[in-house]
Amino acid sequence: MTQQVSGWGGTPASFPARLTKPASEPEILEALSGSLPVAPRGLGRSYGDAAQVAAGLVMELTHLKPTFELDEMSGSLTVSTGYSLGEILERVLPRGWFLPVTPGTRFVTAGGAVASDVHGKNHHRDGSFSMHLSALELLTPSGTLSLSPGDPAFAATAGGMGLTGVISKITVKLLPVETSRIKAVNIPTRSLADTFEVMSRDGEYTYAVAWIDATATGSRLGRGLASFGEHAKIDELVGGAIDQPLAYHPKALGTIPVPAPSNLLNPLSVRLFNSAWFQAGVAGAGEKVTSLDSFFYPLDAVGSWNRLYGRRGFLQYQVVVPYGSEDLIETVIGSLAKGGHPSFLTVLKRFGAQSAGLLSFPKPGWTLALDIPAKRPGLSELLRELDRKVAASGGRVYLAKDARLDPNLLEAMYPDLRKFEEICRELDPEGVMATDLARRLRIGGRH
Repeated sequence: MTQQVSGWGGTPASFPARLTKPASEPEILEALSGSLPVAPRGLGRSYGDAAQVAAGLVMELTHLKPTFELDEMSGSLTVSTGYSLGEILERVLPRGWFLPVTPGTRFVTAGGAVASDVHGKNHHRDGSFSMHLSALELLTPSGTLSLSPGDPAFAATAGGMGLTGVISKITVKLLPVETSRIKAVNIPTRSLADTFEVMSRDGEYTYAVAWIDATATGSRLGRGLASFGEHAKIDELVGGAIDQPLAYHPKALGTIPVPAPSNLLNPLSVRLFNSAWFQAGVAGAGEKVTSLDSFFYPLDAVGSWNRLYGRRGFLQYQVVVPYGSEDLIETVIGSLAKGGHPSFLTVLKRFGAQSAGLLSFPKPGWTLALDIPAKRPGLSELLRELDRKVAASGGRVYLAKDARLDPNLLEAMYPDLRKFEEICRELDPEGVMATDLARRLRIGGRH
């Protein structure tokens, strides 16, 4: 089947590509031996062009599910990478286990979690997803490899954006929990300096994140809501939750059926939403026991929420800057607000230790993510200017969210790029693994 493919942000879309949905490893290996360039794809939640390839073969791996083996004594899970994190949770949470790291959506495949080396609200303590793996199986044009941490190909694959091969199976260590609830603490902040100060207390908590009102100006710039969390204990539950402490039933509020008008999210509407959200957060401040989904996956309650941005789509601009460069976070927020580029959702977190992944995004520092309507006048130029400042600070842009980075900045942001490319050439001498992102950024000489 030939069709146009795009990322979650809806921009940029690739030229028509062949789409295949293999359900077995032999099918994948056969496709890797063909004449077309191949791009692995999970549930399509990369925001930009990381899981598509123009005039090539897009390999959707959501049907690859032959293996699901949980050691209930140790919490070691060996799983095929077509399973989504949500599907994994539905099977392991009732048995008292949780993911060691989860991003802000459960609609990510296990393979995508490794390829993007996803991070969560606990990175300051527990690092990224790949740091909890003991093994992975990689299908390459040269054959099948069983990899473990310490192998060069493992380091290239963790965060390697699907360019080393197709991840078919992983073994990950799960986290024991008593309940399926989170004990959350919500603290309003008055300014960006206040937000930094409150978030610096995150060492007291396993999970920490701050929502930022990116439309506030003056002394209120960077005000927000800091949220901290721990897995609730059984004796902290009340009401009906006591009878089913590990019950997990994700609920959907509805679906956005069609793309909204492109001018729905404009500076005025986003400012009104942000102000109302902040006031609601102030009113609801304090401690409470809440569901996993409301704490980790609030946007998952609305299906196809990306359609709120209309047919023009949106960009997520996510950067990390080292500690000591906090003023750059203020510059990013202030510059976008001043330029009339409204961020509907802005999130700030702290990162801890970096994984061994050669192209893994997280490194010690602050990470800021902003969702911005695409194709607004002046946006591209402003983001390019911010990119240069981020690179000069020793920071980087998240490739899983990127759709427009200047390739000339890539090596400054990812200093292990050449080592990564060398390993890719060893695994894939003919350059079969190729994506629009790799071509755009000229990774490994792909054009």
